[in-house]
Amino acid sequence: MNTYTTTTYTNYHNVGNYNSGAAVAAGMFGGIFILFYMLIAVLMLVSLWKIFVKAGKAGWASLIPFYNTIVMLEIVRLPIWYILLMFVPIVNVIISVVIMAKMAKVFGKGTGFVLGMLFLPLIFYPILAFDKSEYIIEG
Repeated sequence: MNTYTTTTYTNYHNVGNYNSGAAVAAGMFGGIFILFYMLIAVLMLVSLWKIFVKAGKAGWASLIPFYNTIVMLEIVRLPIWYILLMFVPIVNVIISVVIMAKMAKVFGKGTGFVLGMLFLPLIFYPILAFDKSEYIIEG
């Protein structure tokens, strides 16, 4: 006599997609991150525009890549060929710091302000743009 044992398998199907909550959370985080990034970009663009206008240059020049660097070199009274140094690794970091230092100097700011522009640009560039400092034409 054959004895068969039957095993019952219970198949638990997922009712709904449990990963959809994670996707929604990731999408919301990504959307908030993009919005935050866009606000920072607009703040920096507006600040740079205002700095250019304070220096007597066209504000729209701050929006054009490479040309804005050329105009910035004019503002800080450095030779235009320095833009070539911006393509050399490590040298570009040094030139950027020199440009920041000269930028602070032509607006009457000191070494502390340069350090602020270097380490806290989101705060110090808008300060430079919207404070009462004036562009020093000679010097």
